[in-house]
Amino acid sequence: MTMIGYARVSSEDQDCSVQVAALEAVGCSVVRTEKKSGTTTQGRGELETVLSFIREGDTLMVTRIDRLARSVADLEKIVATLKDKGAFLRATEQPIDTSTPAGVAFLQMLGVFAQFETAIRRERQMEGIATAKAKGVYKGRKRSVDPVGIKALHAEGVGPTEIAKRLGVGRASVYRALAA
Repeated sequence: MTMIGYARVSSEDQDCSVQVAALEAVGCSVVRTEKKSGTTTQGRGELETVLSFIREGDTLMVTRIDRLARSVADLEKIVATLKDKGAFLRATEQPIDTSTPAGVAFLQMLGVFAQFETAIRRERQMEGIATAKAKGVYKGRKRSVDPVGIKALHAEGVGPTEIAKRLGVGRASVYRALAA
């Protein structure tokens, strides 16, 4: 019966050290960390590793449930994987312990709130972008494609594939610029 810790932060400029210290303090013999967004489980190699080597009777330990998943669907999938393997999920800062009915219920409630928080944050971000656009402050990212340059090269008889190579853009971008 091993306690395996999993710590995650969303971006490269953040640090997992506080989570790692908390997981080690409760007795985790292994702590895996990664710097990836929690909005999906796709591309989270350390989480995949933990879920692949966790065994019956082991416990996956996190500090908070939002470090593991930000959607109810992802959380349910992770918990189902653990259950199929005979393993459990616990959190250091929340009363989550999937070995008890109360812990499972609390986990499900927190999962709903984590998903709601993500949706609200996205909504606020979109509102902020709309306000900035209305004020003329937000212009979006700078263009990576020079439509004038593309049309000039095309007028000289250069083909789309060669234009894409010369300008360092995708062929689809060249075709879109030519069609505009």
